[in-house]
Amino acid sequence: MSAATPTELQAIVKDYAREWGFDLARITDAAVFAADRDLALARIADGLMDGLPWYTAGRVKRGATPQELLPGAQSIISLGLNYYPPDPPDDPAEGDTAADSRPSGPGLTGQIARYARGRDYHRVMKARMRDFAAGLAARLDMPIAARWYVDDGPMLDRAAAARAGLGWFGKNSNILTRELGSWVFLGQVITDLKIAPDAPLVKTCGSCVRCIDACPTGAIVAPYVIDNARCISHLTIENRGAIPRELRPLLGDWIFGCDLCQEVCPVNRKAQPAQEPAFGKSNLATADLIEILEMSETDFRERFRGTPILRAKWIGLQRNACVALGNGKNPTAIPALDRALQQGESLVRSHAAWALGQIGGPAALAALQQAAQQETDGEVLAEIRAALGEYGFKHGLTG
Repeated sequence: MSAATPTELQAIVKDYAREWGFDLARITDAAVFAADRDLALARIADGLMDGLPWYTAGRVKRGATPQELLPGAQSIISLGLNYYPPDPPDDPAEGDTAADSRPSGPGLTGQIARYARGRDYHRVMKARMRDFAAGLAARLDMPIAARWYVDDGPMLDRAAAARAGLGWFGKNSNILTRELGSWVFLGQVITDLKIAPDAPLVKTCGSCVRCIDACPTGAIVAPYVIDNARCISHLTIENRGAIPRELRPLLGDWIFGCDLCQEVCPVNRKAQPAQEPAFGKSNLATADLIEILEMSETDFRERFRGTPILRAKWIGLQRNACVALGNGKNPTAIPALDRALQQGESLVRSHAAWALGQIGGPAALAALQQAAQQETDGEVLAEIRAALGEYGFKHGLTG
């Protein structure tokens, strides 16, 4: 085809993005994201990104400079894909005999964030953006240079989405879109095509602070400012160590990620079920906590194959299950927690001890007392003693 003008290219690119199944597409230029870079560097300096060793000043500076990511960059195509999965029916699927044979009742299931209930979005988005970029070159009948990123690359994806007018920053730091709320995966294609840019949205959250009020751990320390070390998503996914004792009761039954700040957002009343099959109907809204505790690592990899849940690692998900069981306080979980306390990895044993202390009762007390006599790991033993101490205080057994 003959050379298109920047304005014509904008229409062509957006139409082609819709053909590829993207729900949203906007354009911005490839100028440096100076303000966003400076804010991110300040967050690092203030310790608000602690726990993410890969999130460095060097990475931020590179990601804020499209020309470093793609020499000759002229434009950024900002793409959005709806991932909102409706909640499945409460009743278990017929014929699930394994589920029928396991203990059931309140406090025995854990919640999984909506974004993680389908296929791993990194793979889905990257494959689609790769094919979109290749197909766009064919559509235009000309070679183009392009690189594409989702949130695991250095690109400041939310900054690009905001400048392109795809959405605006919510006070929970998510991008909110007019059409789909915040239930959107973001992708950025940097290209050497000169495309007419869209204007940023003149939109804010106004005086609304529902997301701030809803965060149980107080991770949203100010509008648009997140303390990563307190965020439930970080604690249950990227965090590889112990969950701080003072935060454990605040995690409730979340075992992978958290949706609370999104669930209360008024903009998300517009949520529509995702049309993309990879993110549609799912049986992963909740998971059986006792099943997780009794999984082998092979079982874990098979059960959650192809989903983001693998990011938590086998031991991390078992740790999270212990915390959720402790918060659920259902005595039915005691035998599984006792086995975890005897046979699990040290990180799991520590959190199983805490959970038993939270549940209490003679069986939990006996499990903790026996473990105290056998345990050789100092950190685990400290958790056991702390659980026994809390148990005794609660039940008047201390002197």
